[in-house]
Amino acid sequence: MGTEDLRADVAIVGAGIAGASIAWWLTRLDPKLSVVLLERDTGFGSSSSQLSASSIRQQFSTPVNIQMSQFGLEFLRGVPSLLAVEGEAVEIGLTLPGYLFLASPTQAEVLRAQNVIQRAHGARIELLGPDALAARFPWLNTADLALGSHGVDVEGWFDGPALHSALLRSARAQGARLVRAEVSDFEFAPSAPGASPDSRRVAALRLADGRRVVCGQAINAAGAWSRRLAAAAGIELPVHARRRTVFVLSCPASLPGCPLVIDPEGFWFRPEGKHFIFGTTPDPDADDLPLEPNLTEFDEEAWAALAHRVPAFESLRVERAWAGYYEMNQFDHNALLGLHPGFANLWCATGFSGHGMQQAPAAGRGIAELLLYGAFRTLDLSPLSVGRIAEGRRVLESNVIG
Repeated sequence: MGTEDLRADVAIVGAGIAGASIAWWLTRLDPKLSVVLLERDTGFGSSSSQLSASSIRQQFSTPVNIQMSQFGLEFLRGVPSLLAVEGEAVEIGLTLPGYLFLASPTQAEVLRAQNVIQRAHGARIELLGPDALAARFPWLNTADLALGSHGVDVEGWFDGPALHSALLRSARAQGARLVRAEVSDFEFAPSAPGASPDSRRVAALRLADGRRVVCGQAINAAGAWSRRLAAAAGIELPVHARRRTVFVLSCPASLPGCPLVIDPEGFWFRPEGKHFIFGTTPDPDADDLPLEPNLTEFDEEAWAALAHRVPAFESLRVERAWAGYYEMNQFDHNALLGLHPGFANLWCATGFSGHGMQQAPAAGRGIAELLLYGAFRTLDLSPLSVGRIAEGRRVLESNVIG
């Protein structure tokens, strides 16, 4: 392969949902901008964007996460026209039966406190006592429950791979280039005498095949691989690949109106076509495991817990399973966005910790606004600044699933 340099105003490392969203917003807001997406696996076989359960909710405990998902929902509702290319509408199967967080008596006050925050920020989340839960979801065992929190019509799930493909296709139609390449290193411009310590500047990205990408701005949107990329620039980024196995279950009984259910024990399930999907947090939860489903996570204990919550699940059967990575931000389990401290043109959009599919539209717009205008214009995402790591400032989000 030849070693001719590539050139771009903005080079985005990673063409998953975060990188694709940034490219889409940049080329939409400034069509003259030259944007290149560098992706080592353009088939996206191990991409979290293609392996996600692809859900969206407003039941968070921090305002910035609530607002990002509200923005994301409006974006998803507009996808058929927003991402249409040459008049071909996009369908992502957006379904909004809600999330249902269930609380034991010891968890109920936390759910109530979170509901105050959610409703104060415009999230239409309803609290349901045991009788109301039993009436609305007669298939649910409510004997040991004190409260439920349900976000009908504003929460649900969608076809994540379809959204990712449509964003990427639309971004390319707007002028972004997708290049199959693996970034191996950074080249930095020489520092001028007396330069600010925050002015270290990326001059080019070095690719594994010997080429260089000369760029004005560089963005690390490499997802579960972003820590490795950051290390090449001398940055310690606390983002680790954490494997999550999703099990596909069949059950002869139907569960009318079934939302995405989060049990007090920590597992979740939801309908998926004629089946159900189920997941939980593995123990131990190690870094960088092979991207293969761990079938032992669905054991007798997991089956018993599901059957306890939904008696009809006594007859369920595991059909298959898959695994994907969470790009888990070990610092505080929230997205890391913005300019890396110490750099003039190296940006970060990673660490979504399982929230990437729903937060990508807002994060992409936010990074584009910072890069183009020097400030957020739509949503203030400054609480999620990557600079908070050096400051020791954690964003405390109570509702992290998995």
